[in-house]
Amino acid sequence: MKDMNDIPTLFGSKVFNEITMKARMPQEIYRSLKQTITTGKPLDINIANVVATAMKDWAVENGATHFTHWFQPMTSMTAEKHDSFITPIGGGSIIMEFSGKELVKGEPDASSFPSGGIRATFEARGYTAWDPTSYAFIKDRTLCIPTAFCSYSGEALDQKTPLLRSMEAIDIQAKRILALFGNTEVQRITTTVGAEQEYFLIDKDVYNRRPDLIYCGRTLFGARPPKGQELNDHYFGAIKPRVSAFMDDLDKELWKLGVLAKTEHNEAAPAQHELAPIFTTTNIAVDNNQLIMELMKTIAAKHDLICLLHEKPFAGVNGSGKHNNWAISTEDGLNLLEPGKTPSQNAQFILFLCAVIKAVDEHQDLLRISAASAGNDHRLGANEAPPAIISIFLGDELYDILMDIEQGNVHTDKQKTGMEIGTAVLPAIPRDTTDRNRTSPFAFTGNKFEFRMLGSSISIAMANVVLNTAVAESLRQFADALEGSEDFTGDLNRLVVSVITAHKRILFNGDGYSDEWVAEAEKRGLLNLKTTVDAAPYFISDKNIELFTRHGVFTENEIYSRYEILLENYCKTIHIEALTMIDMVKKSVIPAAIRYQKDIAETAASKMAVSPDLSIELEKSLLENISNLNLQISENIQILEKHIINVKELTDNLETAKYYREKIFLAMVNLRCAVDELETMVGSQYWEFPTYSEILYSVK
Repeated sequence: MKDMNDIPTLFGSKVFNEITMKARMPQEIYRSLKQTITTGKPLDINIANVVATAMKDWAVENGATHFTHWFQPMTSMTAEKHDSFITPIGGGSIIMEFSGKELVKGEPDASSFPSGGIRATFEARGYTAWDPTSYAFIKDRTLCIPTAFCSYSGEALDQKTPLLRSMEAIDIQAKRILALFGNTEVQRITTTVGAEQEYFLIDKDVYNRRPDLIYCGRTLFGARPPKGQELNDHYFGAIKPRVSAFMDDLDKELWKLGVLAKTEHNEAAPAQHELAPIFTTTNIAVDNNQLIMELMKTIAAKHDLICLLHEKPFAGVNGSGKHNNWAISTEDGLNLLEPGKTPSQNAQFILFLCAVIKAVDEHQDLLRISAASAGNDHRLGANEAPPAIISIFLGDELYDILMDIEQGNVHTDKQKTGMEIGTAVLPAIPRDTTDRNRTSPFAFTGNKFEFRMLGSSISIAMANVVLNTAVAESLRQFADALEGSEDFTGDLNRLVVSVITAHKRILFNGDGYSDEWVAEAEKRGLLNLKTTVDAAPYFISDKNIELFTRHGVFTENEIYSRYEILLENYCKTIHIEALTMIDMVKKSVIPAAIRYQKDIAETAASKMAVSPDLSIELEKSLLENISNLNLQISENIQILEKHIINVKELTDNLETAKYYREKIFLAMVNLRCAVDELETMVGSQYWEFPTYSEILYSVK
C-alpha cells in the first residue's frame, strides 16, 4: 500500500539533489556548483573535492558502500563499474574516501562496447566524465554518478555526450531568436521531455518455457488466441491485483530516485501497460527513462513477473513504443511552444513553430533513423503505431492559421471573430481546438510535440539529439536572416510565409493508416522508409553530416560509427532470432508433431483392429495435413540454414543487412507461418511451448 503522507519525504530521498547539496555544502561551494549546472561553467578541482566529500558522506549515511560512473553506451542500456569507498590507512585499518578526481573522471574498460570502428578491439582505454547537470543517486547500495563516455582519442562512445552537445546547440540559437524579440535577459534555454513508456507483464514461469522470449524478447512462433484485443476491454480497465502490486513498488522506487512517475494504466493489448512521467529537462529525462526500463525489469522479477520491452513481442497484438513529448523552455519555465495571448507573443510562437516544421521536413530521414531498429520494424505502420512516413499533425485551427498567414487572408477563429493576419497582429491562438491524432508520428498537442515513433526498448537520446540539432539549424538560419534587419516586422512576415510555403507538404491532419495517405505522401515527395535497412544510408548523407558537424554534435567519424552500429545491431538481432527459430523447431516443434502423428496412427490402427468398418478418415486427414506441414517446415529450415551460411560471405554492413532483410527475414516469416498453422492442429499436451492464450492471460 502507498502511504500518501510519506510520499513527499520519500521523493528524491536517494538523490543528491539541490536540496541535499545546499544542506551539506558551504554556501560558496554550492553557488559555484549551481553555476556549473546552470551555465556549464567548468568546475575547479578544489570545489570538486568538497562536492565529492559531501556526496560520499551522504551516500554512506544512506547505506552506500561503492560508487560507479553510470553511463549509457550505444547498447540502449546503461553500464556500471563499481569501486568501493574503502581506502587503507595502515595498520589494517581503512577509511571511506572519495576524491574530486574520482568524481570528475573515471576509466572503465571500453574494449567490448560498440564503437562502429572508432577504435580497434585491442584499444581498450575509455574515459567517463561527470555530468553535473544530472543528479547522482543511490541504487543497490551504490552511488551512481551520471557521466559521459568517450574513447582515448576523445570520440563519443555514448548517448549522453551528443545529447548534451545538441542541448548546447539549441540553447545558442534559440537565445539569438529571443534577442530579436527584445528578450536579452534569458540565460539558458533547454528542451524538456516527458517520455511515456509502454511495456508487457507476463508470468515468469510462462516466460521460462519460451526460448524465443528468453533469447530474443519476442515470440518467433505463436498462433493467434481466440480472444485478443478485439473488445478493447483491457484498455484503461481495472488493474489486476498482481500488476497493481508491481506498479506500487515501481512507483516507490522511482520516486526515491526523483523520477516523476505520474500516470499508470492498462494499454490496449492484453498484458500491456504504460507509465508516464512528468516533463523534465531532456538530459534528465533520458537518464530517468533508462532507470524506468531497468527498474521495470528488476521489480517485475520480485513479483515473479517478466517485463517485456520488445517493440512487438506478440504478432497480431499491439506492440509497445514510447511517446517522446518535446518542448522548448527558458530557465524560468517559459514554454516557447506555448501559444501566447498577445500578438507579439504569437509572432514569437509562430516563428518557433515554423522552425520545428522546417526541421522535421528537412530532416524526416533522421527522425525515422532515430526510431530504427529490428524490433521497431515489426511495429511501425501497424494499426497501433504511426506509419513509417514522417508527417506533422497541427490540428485544424492552427493549420488554418498557417494557411491564412501564407495567403495573406483574414483569419476567422472558431468564435467567428475576424482578425487581421500579419506578424504584428496575429490572433490569439487557442489550445486544444481539435481532437488528438494517434496515427500521426509527430503531433502538436497544445504546447509541445509528441513524437510517437520510438520503440519501447531503445534509448530516447538519439531522437532528442535529432530534434534539438535540426531545430537549432532552423533557428540559426532564421537568426542569420533577421539579425540586423531594418524592417523586422516585414522581414519576419516574409520569412514565415516562405517557410510555410516551402514546408507545408509535411503537414497532415488525416488518417496516417490509410492507403490514400501513402499515395498522397509519395506525391508530396515525403520519404517512406519502411525498414531500418531502408533508412540507415540516409544517416551518412552529406546533408546530415554537415548538420551535425556544423553544430558540433557529432564528428564525421562519430556519425559513421553510429551508422555502422545501427546496421550491426540489426544484423545481429535477426541472426540470433534465426538461430533460435531453428533450435526451437528442430528440438521441440518437429518432435512434437511426430509424437502426435505416432499417436494418431496408433489410434487408427486400433480402430481398424477392432473393426475394419470403422472410419479413419479423420485420422488420415490429420496425418496428411501434419505431414505436409512438417515437409514445409523441413524445407524452410533448410532454406534458412543455407542463407545463414551464405550471409557469412558478405563483408559490407549495408549489403549484409539487406541480405538479412530480403532473404533471412523472409525465410523466417515463411517458417513461422507453417509452424503457427501446425500449432493449431497438434494436441495441446504435445505442444511444448506456452501458447499466446497462456502468455497473455497468465497474470491475474
